[in-house]
Amino acid sequence: MAHPLIEELTLEEKASLVSGASFWTTRPVERLGIEGATLTDGPHGVRMQTAGADHLGINAAHPATAFPTAAALGSTWDPELLEQVGQALGAESRALDVDVLLGPGVNIKRSPLCGRNFEYFSEDPLLAGELGAAWVNGVQSKGVGASLKHYAANNQETDRMRISAEVDERTLREIYFPAFERTVQQAQPATVMCSYNRLNGTFASQNRWLLTDVLRGDWGFEGYVVSDWGAVADPVAAVAAGLDLEMPSSGERGPKAIVDAVRNGTLSESLLDIAVSNVLSTHERLRAARPADETPQSVEQLAEQHHSLARRAAAAGSVLLTNEGALLPLDAENGGKIAVVGEFARTPRYQGAGSSHINPTRLDDALTAIGEATRREVVFAPGFAFDGSDEGTLAAAALETAAGADVVVAFLGLPDAEESEGFDRTHMDLPANQLRLLAALRGTGAKVVVVLSNGAVVQLGEVVGNADAVLEVWLGGQAGGSATADILFGSAEPEGRLAESVPLRLSDTPAFVNWPGNQGKVFYGERLYVGYRWYDTTGRDVAFPFGHGLGYTTFGYSDARVTVPDPAVAAAVVEVTVANQGTRAGAEVVQVYVGDPVAGVDRPVHELRAFAKVRLEAGESRRVRLELDERAFAFWSPNGWVVEPGEFVVQIGASSRDLRAVETITLDVPAPEPELGKEATFEEWMQHPQGAAVLGQFLSGLGEAGAMWRDPETQKLLGSMPLRSLISFSGRTDIDGTVAGLLNEVDKAAK
Repeated sequence: MAHPLIEELTLEEKASLVSGASFWTTRPVERLGIEGATLTDGPHGVRMQTAGADHLGINAAHPATAFPTAAALGSTWDPELLEQVGQALGAESRALDVDVLLGPGVNIKRSPLCGRNFEYFSEDPLLAGELGAAWVNGVQSKGVGASLKHYAANNQETDRMRISAEVDERTLREIYFPAFERTVQQAQPATVMCSYNRLNGTFASQNRWLLTDVLRGDWGFEGYVVSDWGAVADPVAAVAAGLDLEMPSSGERGPKAIVDAVRNGTLSESLLDIAVSNVLSTHERLRAARPADETPQSVEQLAEQHHSLARRAAAAGSVLLTNEGALLPLDAENGGKIAVVGEFARTPRYQGAGSSHINPTRLDDALTAIGEATRREVVFAPGFAFDGSDEGTLAAAALETAAGADVVVAFLGLPDAEESEGFDRTHMDLPANQLRLLAALRGTGAKVVVVLSNGAVVQLGEVVGNADAVLEVWLGGQAGGSATADILFGSAEPEGRLAESVPLRLSDTPAFVNWPGNQGKVFYGERLYVGYRWYDTTGRDVAFPFGHGLGYTTFGYSDARVTVPDPAVAAAVVEVTVANQGTRAGAEVVQVYVGDPVAGVDRPVHELRAFAKVRLEAGESRRVRLELDERAFAFWSPNGWVVEPGEFVVQIGASSRDLRAVETITLDVPAPEPELGKEATFEEWMQHPQGAAVLGQFLSGLGEAGAMWRDPETQKLLGSMPLRSLISFSGRTDIDGTVAGLLNEVDKAAK
């Protein structure tokens, strides 16, 4: 619906409203009372730049809470917590007069090498979509818009401004679209940000199928589409495709090109009107959602409360990978010396590099937090430098410091220079100097705990082999240091579960031979088989599976039941009783996977279709109920989403490889009607309800040749041949006409 002011705007004013006024603001039209809006980076904090800062000046920004990155938030598996983080981000956005916060990022982690993986939630679209929707709902509850990004198939930084992601539609619909789709339909973000890359040869910013047909037509998106900063190659083609706002300002280049195109008839003014209406209506809805008499709290007023939330979120996203002999939690009151080793302990790496870099309101380091949390003696040595210098001296000093320690807590990870927006990694290794130090520390005879700081998964063979416990804290935000101490001494539970698989080797990863592409294209040759879908279907060993994570208590599963209310409808209810069998409270993530062992297309052995995070007191049990809808059983076909009748396997467990209960159900849904075309095979004709009868009549008219084709052994031989090829053997010359006539008879029979 056109905005009421459309008729009062001049063509030049309309064109100005679909291009930014500056790096972070949209253009006003003062004579009509149209205000400009401010958009700024997230998604882990509000990066509101101070006046006069250069566009990418990452430190010249107002202080704001630096929440854990998406790698950590994804590992929480906790939509309720993500909504609370979103509410806090929305409140700080209001405090800083921000209208739209650029986030969340819900791109799929196709490869562990992507330099921006720290900004994305998961390798699984269901998990990413549920968390993305919760984040958006939280932010927008404060009258601030979210910007869902980066749409679509933006899964690498290499050549990101122009690479063409070559992806078949089924893979897009099942893997790379669903997190966007779910977030749009559950939360209606104010904006969706198109990505830099091309998709199958067309820039995302001017891809009408992507921005209009799918986003608006299929999913019902109601906000506006904004470009990633600098993603518009052709402003006129972008408006025609359904892009509503080019950011940042292109000066007068974009508006002038649009005005000229409307005047010379190459762009319909009605398409420009749609873009303008989308932008104006969305900003008005956001402002109307704010209480008229509201006086937003300042960031300073919110700082303590939000720091506490960031601390809780960091602990909730930390994943305890191993814990031999229940070494953790450490006793805070009694025991020998604790040697803290590693520069990360006093110089925390709490966020990723690039556009999401936040100037924090405060910054907790783990070394200080550990000293405050225990009465035991704590000693420290940096052990290494981030740039790899002075290795021998630093390592020797660390070993001397660790001598006689009861336990060594080694803080290892990836320095800033190893991963960032703008470039991809070339390997999965931790720095060699850190691994050498760890091996030497192991030789001291002390128990060793490794705490990892990294935005994407790393190879862990040497780490696990030289440690009694491994705690993955990702990039945990400004309160990550305190959260780590909370976990080490047991005042908080390590609630995280892996939102991505940890492979043994880079060569095991599904995109290995197709990464990062060349000659302007990257082929998604692994198709659907991303992450655990690849490892579990091919039976490859992994270091740690998707969904894995230990805690300080144990959980039992019992009395699992999968109910199908109506076999003619693709839906089921999963119930299981979960009991906390330990002596302290804890959290479990119940995961439900579905497999279709006999399908008309290739499918992963199983796929995550539902999950729930459950917190239980010691000895407490709870009946968990999860619903599976039609999409839990469907795959994408040329005719849309399809559920085939037959058996499905429903698995309930604590990871993709820790399956505690397995049930088989049968769906008696209508069989999808196959389609025949000019290239249909003989077998496809024989399996088609109307096609088989039509073909049977045709064969009857061929005499002995037709009788031969009916022979079962001959059908095995000829089944995969297109019918047109077989017809050519009959001596007919008008092959295309014959096939067309048979297809016409099928259409008549179907009616």
